[in-house]
Amino acid sequence: MPILPLEPFLYPHNLFADTPWEAGEERWWVLHTRPRAEKSLARRLLTHGNGFFLPLHQRRWLNKARKFESHVPLFPGYVFLHGTQDARLAALATNLVVNVLTVTDQSCLHEDLSRVHHLMVSGAPLTPEQTLMPGAPVEIVAGPFAGLHGKFLRRAGACRLFIEVSFLQCGVSVEIEPWMMQPLGSSRLSLSPA
Repeated sequence: MPILPLEPFLYPHNLFADTPWEAGEERWWVLHTRPRAEKSLARRLLTHGNGFFLPLHQRRWLNKARKFESHVPLFPGYVFLHGTQDARLAALATNLVVNVLTVTDQSCLHEDLSRVHHLMVSGAPLTPEQTLMPGAPVEIVAGPFAGLHGKFLRRAGACRLFIEVSFLQCGVSVEIEPWMMQPLGSSRLSLSPA
């Protein structure tokens, strides 16, 4: 039974359109929020028409034999603002932001967030990853994630694709089949993990 329905997590809806990243007046800002204030901040940004991305994943749990589910942030404490200096000041004025982290490599963060968004909208179950994991760089060559690059992980006997947000040093993973990937820079269609 869902506690709350999924709220808007992206504005505008074409923020990650297939156009290449271009630096302009608008830029990415990483907003470090007060505890459990990510969704409140996202609602305020939406109300004011400021571009943002709040990556969410579905969490399920049992309590006294009852099933519950909710959508919680993939990166607790962070909302990604896309806008001008005025949008940053408007976010600070909400009193929900503790700190604004400056992003020096805008195109890298945009690419990382775009890949996380791709995983989210696929509907596949996601697992938050709190630390960067070593792994072989791979490319997905088949299935719904074809074209994505990431790192290969093996967790609990399952193969996973790990997409990292380098700026935060954390990421997200999704379960994949071994036949879907190949090592980057290789023509092989399978990967034999160690």
